[in-house]
Amino acid sequence: MRIALDTNRYVDFMKNDLATSALIRRASEIYMPLIVLAELRAGFAYGSKAKENEQRLVRFLNSARVQVLCPDEGTTFVYAQLYAQLKKQGTPIPSNDLWVAALVVQHDLILCARDKHFDFLPQIPRA
Repeated sequence: MRIALDTNRYVDFMKNDLATSALIRRASEIYMPLIVLAELRAGFAYGSKAKENEQRLVRFLNSARVQVLCPDEGTTFVYAQLYAQLKKQGTPIPSNDLWVAALVVQHDLILCARDKHFDFLPQIPRA
């Protein structure tokens, strides 16, 4: 199973959420979208445990099963399609999550996220 981790599920994993931990253990490949990495580090910069959180993140990223997933020009086409779909449906989602969704679709991944607004994109498999 190849998954993309959203910010809230990474946080759940760090808090030892049993369901999230089990899912991550089962995954053969774990992708962290660059956007998620930025959101996490922004949260660390604002929080009181920045150094500790950064160290835990680096350990996670150094796992052989984890890769940072960066947008490229191809991602912009998927982003545009998803944007148009959501606009027509009248169900916009936050732009950072739209980038995450575009990467998930582009790379044929399963999205591990708690946000209900991803339900507006039924083509994205969820875990």
